[in-house]
Amino acid sequence: MSMMDKLKQMLKGHQEQTGKGIDKAGDAFDQRTGGKYSGQVDSAQDKLKDQFGRSGDDRPRH
Repeated sequence: MSMMDKLKQMLKGHQEQTGKGIDKAGDAFDQRTGGKYSGQVDSAQDKLKDQFGRSGDDRPRH
């Protein structure tokens, strides 16, 4: 079993918490970089949420 499979298995059933963690990490990165990479951060957050499951807060970003 690969590391990614193990991680997915651990996070299964916790999509809301996972989504919040992804958002929090991305927002912290945006803050530390002054929003310089906000487009790339948003894209990465979306890809991670697709990979690990969507949270209940799936509103589009501006």
